[in-house]
Amino acid sequence: MGKTKDSGVEERPKWDNKVQYLLTCIGFAVGLGNVWRFPYLCQIYGGGAFLIPYLIALVFEGLPLLYLELAIGQRLRRGSIGVWTSISPLLGGVGIASLVVSFLVGLFYNTILAWVLWYFFHSFQNPLPWSQCPLNESRTSYNTECEKSTPVNYFWYRETLNVTADIEDSGSLQWWLVVCLASAWSIVFFCFIKGIKSVGKAVYVTATFPYLVLTIFLVRALTLPGATDGLVYLFTPDILKNPQVWLDAATQIFFSLSLAFGGLIAFSSYNPEKNNCERDALLVGVINSATSLYASISIFSILGFKANNGYTACLNENVLVLTNNFELPDQSITVDNYNQWFDYLNQTKPEEVSSLSLKECVLQTFLDQSASGTGLAFIVFTEAVIAMPGSQVWAVLFFVMLFSLGLSSMFGNLEGVLTPLYDMALIPKRIPNAVVTAIVCLISFAVSLIFALGSGNYWVEVFNGYVGSVPLLIIAFFEITGVIYGRGMKTFSDDIYFMTGKRPNIFWKACWTVISPLLLLVVLVAYVVLQARIKPSYPAWNPAYVTGQVTNRQYYYYFLMKHHLSTNLISVIKTKI
Repeated sequence: MGKTKDSGVEERPKWDNKVQYLLTCIGFAVGLGNVWRFPYLCQIYGGGAFLIPYLIALVFEGLPLLYLELAIGQRLRRGSIGVWTSISPLLGGVGIASLVVSFLVGLFYNTILAWVLWYFFHSFQNPLPWSQCPLNESRTSYNTECEKSTPVNYFWYRETLNVTADIEDSGSLQWWLVVCLASAWSIVFFCFIKGIKSVGKAVYVTATFPYLVLTIFLVRALTLPGATDGLVYLFTPDILKNPQVWLDAATQIFFSLSLAFGGLIAFSSYNPEKNNCERDALLVGVINSATSLYASISIFSILGFKANNGYTACLNENVLVLTNNFELPDQSITVDNYNQWFDYLNQTKPEEVSSLSLKECVLQTFLDQSASGTGLAFIVFTEAVIAMPGSQVWAVLFFVMLFSLGLSSMFGNLEGVLTPLYDMALIPKRIPNAVVTAIVCLISFAVSLIFALGSGNYWVEVFNGYVGSVPLLIIAFFEITGVIYGRGMKTFSDDIYFMTGKRPNIFWKACWTVISPLLLLVVLVAYVVLQARIKPSYPAWNPAYVTGQVTNRQYYYYFLMKHHLSTNLISVIKTKI
């Protein structure tokens, strides 16, 4: 397929240089999931154990699919819809599906960036607003609900989301979230105003700044007390017999690389025809996985510090109780000798000790109090930052890092929408690209207002749980089978030879023809089976709620539990629903 005037290839934009292309692909692949999903999976399954299925999924699922998308986009030099319709008109639906998924994912993904902006704006306050409870209406004491929970939970669920009782209760638009949402979409628009020309400049910052921040966090975190406890906890191996481990590993690497969105196909279509796309795929895939591991070390060093602080505070409360009750001299019982004193008093005066309301202080319990997703970013990590010296600086750095990660991923989501629209010739050429981008961003903002309602967080859970899961698995399955069995392995091998000067080796061919499609099919079936087996008692979004099998009160309890609210706050809010 040579360059012809009819195909429009001569007019296709090009990257200024190879670095811009690689940074854009890396920025699209490396996103929020690397910071708040991968560390969580490593923790719950044991880092050493989880890395085994994760690396297997990377080698046999992630890299082959990444290579295929970069290669087919570069060779056919079109977006997702153009690529698949040129292979077969019957595959046009695959490109349309990618467009729809990219649009829907972009809606809730940019909402998370709006939340990040809200926290960023508040990170300059001293003290941080989530470090203490606000006063009540009479200003005579602290807010009751906040006192029964924690300031961090209260700031997130009340002052940020102002969450309603359930998804059926929409509530009103929260004006502060509308402003942040408009700001987030405006930033995306201005970065994309000249297409890949402006995106290529923006990624110099958005794709590299998170690594600088992660390094700063790592250096600081390793000097904090309890950092080693967090790392030991992160990498303590667990068993691999649980099939959920393998399923999570397969889906994590798949979604982490941003496959099947159409953005990578579009980005690679702007490359020269003679470009080593195999090397690009290996580089992007390895950097993405290495970033996940690097982020895990930084995050859990800080979470270890948080756990150590909680454990120490718990012991200090017990020390105070023992000291006062037995009228011991101050400083006679310390955190270091607490266990010896407790054993001694428990042996000599067991009845008195048992009558005291001593807390059970176990470091492992505090280490277990981590979270995934928004719970990690807006609850657990913000609580850890409070205890760090210079907390405002660390909060600002953390939320700027999250925004940079999310913004570079949004470039891929938006590209996955715009390029197919141009490929389908739905937009007259007389309309400037900037106007088209503005219209798409404006429509996206208008639809995104659903997330600024009091029930917005519920809708984010719906989109996150359903839009970015099964649809992507199905799209990827048809992508790989469409290229290998539609275009043909021989033709695709000739394409790669034309671009790179060498044919794909036996490993790539085996993955494309058998291993990767089979693995995708297994993951898809396993995902559907596990979803069907979910019981109402699971602390996750429950499809039974939609069909009326679970009551509003029950579902809201699951929602609160999933997001790690304390039992006190749960009981307070449940009385209102």
